[in-house]
Amino acid sequence: MKRKRLLLGLVSGLMTGVLLTGCGPQESGSDGSESEKSDKLVIWEDKEKAIGIEEAVAEFEKEHDVTVEIVEKNYAQQLEDLRLDGPAGSGPDVFTMPGDQMGSAVAEGLVKEIAVDETLQSVYTESAMQSQMVEGKVYGLPKAVETTMLYYNKALISEEELPEDLEGWFNYSKEVRQGEQYGLLALFDQTYYANSVLSGYGGYVFGKNSDGTFNPEDIGLNNEGAVEGANEIKRFYDEGLFPSGLVGEQGINVIESLFTEGKAAAIISGPWNLEPFETAGVDYGIASLPKLSNGENMRAFIGVKSYNVSTFSKNAELAEELVKYLSSEEVSKIRYEKTKEVPAVKALAEDQEVMESDASKAIAEQSQFSDLTPGIPEMNEVWKPTDAALQTIATGKSEPQEALDQAVKSIKGQIEANHGGK
Repeated sequence: MKRKRLLLGLVSGLMTGVLLTGCGPQESGSDGSESEKSDKLVIWEDKEKAIGIEEAVAEFEKEHDVTVEIVEKNYAQQLEDLRLDGPAGSGPDVFTMPGDQMGSAVAEGLVKEIAVDETLQSVYTESAMQSQMVEGKVYGLPKAVETTMLYYNKALISEEELPEDLEGWFNYSKEVRQGEQYGLLALFDQTYYANSVLSGYGGYVFGKNSDGTFNPEDIGLNNEGAVEGANEIKRFYDEGLFPSGLVGEQGINVIESLFTEGKAAAIISGPWNLEPFETAGVDYGIASLPKLSNGENMRAFIGVKSYNVSTFSKNAELAEELVKYLSSEEVSKIRYEKTKEVPAVKALAEDQEVMESDASKAIAEQSQFSDLTPGIPEMNEVWKPTDAALQTIATGKSEPQEALDQAVKSIKGQIEANHGGK
């Protein structure tokens, strides 16, 4: 499933916010004994993204006289798979994951600390690098940054015709809605996408402590602003401007199909759709998200993908070298050219060849108004209850205040049960 938790840290000072270091399994081969080391590395890469690192991996193999096997897996699911495959000895040496999973990965002892000095840290955008740090220690290097943006079909609506705010899109969608034809579509029944509206009205997932870290006891998903945002979202469903199939797990397939088939003028999605839409032959444009009726910008989540070393690696030292190599400026640029994943390298943020694309510009602009996805373990307890609440709102089974109150109650209960919260 494309996720949700699923950026560009062209903005600075977004947050550190990850805590909890944990005691993990002893690293196999950590004593450096040749008998325990392997002459093969396994890297879990994201689905359909291996093409971006194949050449670099081939060079690494030559330089280090090692075989590197690339296995493609959905990056949002890799940490879950590692929990079983790592101890079983069938896991990777290097894997990739969303930055918001870092807190859990460290607490569970699944990801190895790596040696990254300040000079190397400075290569990456500030917020992207911060997503890889827990209590001052580095556990990975940023691979790519992403946030949601607006895709529009140029055959249905021109850049000049794009409404400036969500209210304008609501009115436009009512005008063009007939049969299987839609205006703007979005997966607003999912927290990852709905957050851009809820937070734009003043809602928030976790408040912050005085030191900038997240406070899991301060949840703002049912405050006045969040409810106002949910009511804004509810109108699209109440007026039949979104198809019924857009609610639930299959929503991502529905929204992509409708856009590809020319049945939706615009959708809100992320950079993972760049290559598929291009391959499908859609003449599309990209823009940052529209403003809200209160004049505020939609505040999307910024997500960071990273390369990390598994604590179960039998050749962790070489795995760490592979992480650094794949995260370098040279390889990051090649990966961008082949996969369109926006790199987290500062120098590339100023590279005209990279920044001239509509996607890079949209991500850079949207990032100014967006927030790094919280990377503390308690974030794991947010997604399902909030998704469930949004879906009851979308289907008319609950009013926003009632649904969000229930979500927050569930989140607090799960935090208390699973993280020792108060």
